[in-house]
Amino acid sequence: MKKYIILIFPTIVIIFITLPLFNIIATPKFDDILVALRDKEVVASLKLSIYTSVFAAFISLAAGTPTAYFLARREFPFKRFVEGIIDLPLMIPHPVIGLAILSIITKNYWFGKILNSLAIEVIGSVKGIIIVLTYVSLPFYINTVKAGIKLIPERLEKVSRSLGKSPIETFFRVTLPLSYKSILEGMIMAIARAISEFGAVIVIAYHPMIAPVMIYEKFTSFGLKYSAPVAVSLIALCLALFILMRVLSQKR
Repeated sequence: MKKYIILIFPTIVIIFITLPLFNIIATPKFDDILVALRDKEVVASLKLSIYTSVFAAFISLAAGTPTAYFLARREFPFKRFVEGIIDLPLMIPHPVIGLAILSIITKNYWFGKILNSLAIEVIGSVKGIIIVLTYVSLPFYINTVKAGIKLIPERLEKVSRSLGKSPIETFFRVTLPLSYKSILEGMIMAIARAISEFGAVIVIAYHPMIAPVMIYEKFTSFGLKYSAPVAVSLIALCLALFILMRVLSQKR
C-alpha cells in the first residue's frame, strides 16, 4: 500500500489539469459546436490565430536558433544576465507586455515615428498581433533549442572544424541536423504559447480578433453558453496542431 501513496499526488495533478478541460468540452452540445464553426467571424478568428501563431513561430525559428546556439556554446561576462533578459516575457504580466509594446510604437516615441514614416500600422493590425505573439513565444523557443543543442557533443563540431569546415558550414551540416528534434519541439512550444495569448493582444489589437479575444467577446456579451463552443473549437485546433507536429517529429 505504501508504494502506491506516491501516486496520489500525480493523480491529483492530472485531475486538476484535465477536469476543467473535460467539463468545458462536455458543456456545449455538438449542434452548438457546428453552429459556431459555421459562424464566419469564429472561423476567421481561428484562421487568424493559426496564421499569426505560425508566423510568430517562424520568426522565432529565424532569430531564436542562432541565439540559442550562441547561448549554448559560448561563455561570456554577464551571460546569466542576458539569459534573464530573454526570460523576462515569461514573468511580466501579459497586459504589461502589451502596454510596454504600445509605448514604443506610439507616434510620440522615436521608434513609432519611424514606423509612421514608413506607413507601417501596428495598432489594430495583424502586424501588431504578430509582434506581440513573437515577443511572448520567443523565450520558449530559445530555451527549448538551447537545451537541445547542449546535449549535442561539442567534439563533433570540433571534428568538422578540423576537417576545414567554417563555423557556418559546421552549424548547418552538423549542429542543425542533430538538433532538429529540439527545434520542432521549440516550434510546438512557440505556437502553443502564441495561440493562447490574450492579455497583451487586446492592448495592441482588439480587432481583428484572434480566437482567445473572440472567446472573451462571446463570453462578455452572451455568457458561457455561446463562448464554450468557440473554446472547444480552439482546444480541438490546438490538439490537431500538436498531434501533427508530434507525428512529423516522430517520422523525422
